Amino acid sequence: MDESVIVSPDWLAAHLDDPTVRIVDVRDAWEYDGIGHLPGAVTIPFDSYRDDSDVDRGTLPGAEAFAELLGDAGIDPDDTIVAYDDTHGVFAARFVLTAIEYGHDDVRLLDGDYSAWNREHETTSETPDVESTDYEPDPLEPEASPLVGYDAVEAALERDALFVDTREQDEFEEARLPGAVRFDWREVVDEETRQLKSEAELEDLLAARGITPDREIVLYCNTARRISHTYVVLTALGYEDVHFYEGSLTEWLDHDGAVESGPVDD
Repeated sequence: MDESVIVSPDWLAAHLDDPTVRIVDVRDAWEYDGIGHLPGAVTIPFDSYRDDSDVDRGTLPGAEAFAELLGDAGIDPDDTIVAYDDTHGVFAARFVLTAIEYGHDDVRLLDGDYSAWNREHETTSETPDVESTDYEPDPLEPEASPLVGYDAVEAALERDALFVDTREQDEFEEARLPGAVRFDWREVVDEETRQLKSEAELEDLLAARGITPDREIVLYCNTARRISHTYVVLTALGYEDVHFYEGSLTEWLDHDGAVESGPVDD
């Protein structure tokens, strides 16, 4: 796994004293305060960087709003951010994707989650003292962004890109983009360790669905949360031609896009 994308608990434990490594806890504030958190972690809850008010934009909060969150947390653009949650990383992966979109150069996902960390490493209830920063966002230009919209998705369908649906079976059977294959985002997680399966296991799982590095891949779910995790995993595995349909099926249906339904061999 590429450590510039996903880091192990041991890697993070070895970098806890590095002032340029900033840890972000995206769980609810009550979990951060009441259950404990990783040493030095700041709290930026999931709901604070998700905005459901603008369907055309997906659920991104806006560059200035996100920059204010990072500035209030004392984060600088040059810092290495490591994000975690307690839900196998799916909410933290959404943070990673959002930070990438708004131009943060070094943002990583913790392999596993709070529970995985807590098995071998200490946690704390102490809130770190932070000094706010004047964080300036640098959003990616459209051609550099992994995010794609409705028109780009239509074009990708015409050129036979591989559409990957990361939702559950019943959702997939109810409605899906034409020709999509299903790959539940949770398949990459080892339920016992709460961390990712080995690189070899991941590659075998993906290849079994035709999800290989030589394909152009478009990821979607309902509201672009679950695909965040799959996007980060594919990036860590070296996949380069991966597109992220921010509007996902919600936008697709709002535009009366063509869908398929019913059971398929899975």
